Parts: sequence; C-alpha cells; structure tokens
Amino acid sequence: MSAVRAMSAAGGLASADYRELCRRLGRPPKVTELRMAAAMWSEHCGYRRSRHLLRLLPSDGPRVIRGPGDNAGVVDLRDGWAVAFKMESHNHPSAVDPFHGAATGVGGIVRDILAMGARPVALVDSLRFGPLDDPAARRLARGVVAGISAYANCIGVPTVAGELATHPRYRGAPLVNVACVGLARRELLARSAASEPGSAVVLAGARTGRDGIGGAAFASAELDPSRDDRDRTAVQLGDPLAGKLLIEATLEALRTGQVVAVQDLGAAGLTCAASEMADRGGVGMEVDLDAVPLREGGMTPDEILLSESQERMLLVVRPEAAGAIVSLYRRWGLSAAVVGRVTPGSRLRVRASGVTVASLPAAVLARAPAVRPAARPPADLRRRWTVPPVPEADPDRALLALLAHPSVASKEPVFRQYDHTVQIRTVIPPGAADAAVLRLGEVPPLALAVACDGDGRLCDLDPYRGARRAVAEAAANLACVGAEPLGVTDCLNFGDPHTPEVFWAFRQAVAGLAAACRQLEIPVVGGNVSFYNTSEVGPVLPTPVVTMVGWLPDVRRTCRAGFSRPGDVVALVGRAHPTLEASAYLAVVWGADAGRPADVDLAAHRRVLAVVREAVRQGWLHSAHDCSDGGLAVALAESAALGGVGVDAVVPDADRVDAALFGEVPSRVVVSLPDNALRSLTSLAEAWGVPVTVLGRTGGRRVRLAVRGRRGWAVDLPVRRLRAAYRSLEGLV
Repeated sequence: MSAVRAMSAAGGLASADYRELCRRLGRPPKVTELRMAAAMWSEHCGYRRSRHLLRLLPSDGPRVIRGPGDNAGVVDLRDGWAVAFKMESHNHPSAVDPFHGAATGVGGIVRDILAMGARPVALVDSLRFGPLDDPAARRLARGVVAGISAYANCIGVPTVAGELATHPRYRGAPLVNVACVGLARRELLARSAASEPGSAVVLAGARTGRDGIGGAAFASAELDPSRDDRDRTAVQLGDPLAGKLLIEATLEALRTGQVVAVQDLGAAGLTCAASEMADRGGVGMEVDLDAVPLREGGMTPDEILLSESQERMLLVVRPEAAGAIVSLYRRWGLSAAVVGRVTPGSRLRVRASGVTVASLPAAVLARAPAVRPAARPPADLRRRWTVPPVPEADPDRALLALLAHPSVASKEPVFRQYDHTVQIRTVIPPGAADAAVLRLGEVPPLALAVACDGDGRLCDLDPYRGARRAVAEAAANLACVGAEPLGVTDCLNFGDPHTPEVFWAFRQAVAGLAAACRQLEIPVVGGNVSFYNTSEVGPVLPTPVVTMVGWLPDVRRTCRAGFSRPGDVVALVGRAHPTLEASAYLAVVWGADAGRPADVDLAAHRRVLAVVREAVRQGWLHSAHDCSDGGLAVALAESAALGGVGVDAVVPDADRVDAALFGEVPSRVVVSLPDNALRSLTSLAEAWGVPVTVLGRTGGRRVRLAVRGRRGWAVDLPVRRLRAAYRSLEGLV
C-alpha cells in the first residue's frame, strides 16, 4: 500500500480526498487533522453531493429572518416575535439502537432551535418502517416511538403532529425524521458566527465521553447487516434531564447579552462546532483540550474532538463575562469551562498536553470539496407507469383494507405515548385535525400551525411529481385549519448517492420541491439530507419529507377533520377527476405500486386553499379534511370515524366505481357546514373560480356512499366498524 493510501485509509479519507487535503494545507496533515477532515468531509457534515442542488430551493421571502446555513431557519411572526424551525434525520442510529437513536434525534434538533435563541415549543416526527407484521419492524417501531416519547416528555416539549408509513423498502432501514419549532424575540436571536477576537470559547452542558465517536462517518455510509454490533459505539446516548437543564441555562445565558455566538455540538462534535463557527465569522480559534470537562479518563485528542456526546453547546462569550457564564451553567447543575479563545486570522489551533495537535485554516474543514455524482433514471421507470389490469374490488372490503393500512390508519396509538399538552399550547389533540395548532399567548390571538408530509411511494414512481405533491399536501393541511404558510423545512431521505438511479431521484425531487415552493411562494429556510439509507432489500423509497409552519390570525377560528354535527351539508371543494394511477387503492388492495402520479396544478391548488382557508377563518365550516391517500371514500370515512357521525353522500362519477371512490388527485378538500353557510362558501368559491360539489349530509351511524349515475349504495358500513379498522395500529406500536 502506498504512503498516500495508507495515510488516507488510517484517517478514513479516500485517496483523492487525502490528496486534496494535502493540497489545501500545502503539506501532509497530522493524524489528528486527518481525522478531523474525514469527519467534516463526510456526507453528513459536508453535504458534498447535495449542496449544489439545494441552492435550487427558494429561500427568500418577506418574512425570512434567517435562511439555510444557520442552525435553523427563522421567520418573522409579529410584534417582535419570530419562529425558528428545522427538521433533521436520525436514521442510521435508530436502525442500530431504536430507543437511543430516536431519543438523541429529538435532543439534537431541540438544540438546533435552542442555538437560535428560541425556546422549543413543539416537536413533529415523520417515521417510516417495514411492514408491521414483521416482528423486526415492530421492534424498531416500538423502540423509536418509546425513544421519542421518553426524551420529549422529559424535556417538556410537546409532540403535536407527525406521520407514520410502512413499506417493504424500509425494512431494515427505518427513517426517523424529527422537526422542532421554537419561539424567540427578534432582538434576542442568537448567531453561530464567531467574532470579536479575544472572546472566550466556553463548552457547556454534559461532560464529554466516548459515545457517538465516528457518528458523522457512520451516518455517511451504508449499514453493514452482517456485523453483530452494527456500530453501536457510534450511537449517542442522551440524557433528557440534562437536556432540559441545558435549555433553561442557555436561554438565561443568552438573555445576559454577553454571548457573541452559540452552536450545539452534534455531528463531529467539537471539531464541527469550532471550525464552522470560526469559518462563518472569518476568525480563528484556539482550543485547549486539557480544559474540556471529561467523564472518562484516558481520552485521546481525536476522541475528545470527535465525540458526539449529547447535551453540549459551544459558546463564544465576551472575555469579561466568561466567568459569569461558566458559573451560570454550573448553577444549573451542568459542567462548563473556558476551553479556548477567538483569535485574529482564520486558523483553528488545537492543543493537548501542551502540544499542538492540529493547526489549519477553519475553512479547510468547514468547506468540504464538492462531488457531483452521475444521475440516470431507472431503466424500468416507464414500465412502472403502466397500470396492470385489475378488477373492481368490493368497495366495502377495499375501504376497510385502506383504513386499516398503517400509512392511512389513525396514529392515535403513537400520539397517546407523547405528551402533547405540556406548555398548554396545543389547541387540538394530535390526529384530530389535518395540522397541529398551537396557541401563542405571547401574541394573542395569533396561533401557529404545523403539518408534515411526504410520500415515498409516489416519489418512487415519479420523484418530481411526488415532491410537488408533498408540498401541496402540507399546504392543504394548513389550509384545513385556517393557516397560511410561513415557511418549509425539509428532510430528504435517499439511498446511496453513488448509484445513478438514486441520485437521479434525488435531483428530480429537489427540482420538484423547488418548483412547488416557488410557485406557492413558500420559502425553504433549512433542512437536512440523509443518504445511504440502504438495507439488504435495497435503497429505501426516495422520501422527501416537508414540515410546513403557518400562522392563523385567530386561534378561536380553526377547524377539525371529523364530522361533529348531524344534519350538516357535506361538500367537495376542488376538482373532481380522480385517477387510480399510483393510488393507495392499487397498492394496498391489489399490491401494485404502479402508474404515474397525477401532477398538481399549483395555480389551481392555491385557489382551492385560499377558499378553504378563508372559509375556516370566517367560521363557516364545522370540518375540513384534505382528500389524499385512498381518495374521496377514505376522506369521508376518516371524517366519520374521527367525529363519530355518519354520512350519506353521492360522489361524482368516474370511468369505474373504484376510481370514483378511491381514485386520487390533488387539490380536493371535504368540508361540512350548516345550510346557512353554504351560500357564503359557494359565492367565495365562485369568486376564486373554484368548483364546489355538494355530496350529501351528515347524520346517523353509517357511512353510505353512492356513485352519481349508478344504482344503490356502493359502500354501506357502520361507523363503529370503520373506526375499528381505522384503529388498526393499536398494539402494534
């Protein structure tokens, strides 16, 4: 083995990257420098294969205060208040250790919000597993849900919304995406760019141990199922009680006005925080590892620099206030120490035992060299767009099967394990409406709404259209509670980017997200890319997930999804030409992931959402529910199951009865309202050029659905039976 190959292999860098590192330094790296670069140049930290495409996402807007590149995005709310939010993944750690992997995913995203100077007020999770009839998938699901609930409940941040879906392609490679939303005063927003040479560098929070070492590299490679330990040492171990103390101590520290910059210690630990903060501020930094509070003896400089021990923050503090800030954290029962100082220039210097173990420009670490992988559509893509001939299924059985599928079924068994009432902001229980609604006592009567959406099955068939549909769906969910979007954060989950078909799907999905957000005028203020989500069954479905945050002018004027009052008119707002292509009906009832998803007409979509949003705000509607997986029949059945009130409805005809009932198309919302509000709704819809179709009326204890022009009830089922199917996740998670 050549000297170059031997050195690069020892540090975890490819030979070409090792040569690039030597070129940037003008010399061979020291061993510690090599290992620091290997962590920072990993895909997880460096976004080497994705960042050129992420620039396509629109990030500007009149309300945007901080966009991509900071710890989290921030948008303006009102009266000096701002909303910070971000979404990240903890997929690999959750596959290895479901409980701790998911728990530390919560802790990490909470610290990102905290690093903006915002108090975390809500969590949202998006979960994907293999089929839950598989004991291994059930074990993963139960561990993940338990980890999220254990950490979130202990730190006092409510989990208010989320989604869960299953598919064989997630077998062995679960997706665990968590978003956090926080509130901050604009004048107290924190920065992550170090400045003011001479300032002290303070490491605060938990002590540093050996857990999580190599986590960044671990998240930037495929899991090896043949290994028994599955890299358990790379999984961080969280302490939620320390996490709660860290929230309160950091917010108090920021209120002193003496903190110049702050960043949490996540992937690549101290190496990442120090190099990124210095590079952002155009300054240098000196770090003394002998001053780092440790919880284990004999740790090497590499281990201290790359440890991903949780509940830690790095702060740049004005020198005269360093002692007071250290004392503040210690008063909260946390460790804290001055571990360095900000210097002129741009060099990051690290010392241990009186010896300089690393000295290099911070930009060398913080700006990883870009890579542009090959992209090629799957050879069988057009074949998958061909829908196989299937007979019409019995509508009653098809509806029950769809309601019982984990991707459609009620997530109440999951939400029940989360404390959604802590902080007393949650207006509607999780799952009762299309989006979560949070009361804002700081700026009454305003409220926040949060929705989370993504459909890997659609994106596998057409990643461009599937990504557009995810944005459209999230916006529709916000409209159903009366909210207008403020911004988007995303989590892009894909397989190995070296595979041309995988990277093609990624490129198409980013383009789809960009097109939808641009046309709907919703800025993307941050997010996360997670590659290498692959198992023995192959890459996961391409799964871009979006979390969208919106605002309501009056928390008293919002809407649930369930039918609540007998005698209401039930109407469909939006177009009525569904297709069975790429539908959940084909996938669940006939086992066929086939067809090209219907694209969303975003101009028409905006008009539909404007009508629904205004109708909610005017108080005309008693319920509003977006029509998505399973089509109109599932939307009506869900509303009946959620509210406990039946419905008699006649749905518009289509080529086939099953297409009329279960066909799918974007931009349709099912609403219920009293007779005296119908004229107001139809007048508003006419002004916007949006069709409104009266379907029927609520009442009774059965769901009876007919197809216009066809004889008899196509569906006739008691609400209790529909509700039982809808609660099929009970006991599984």
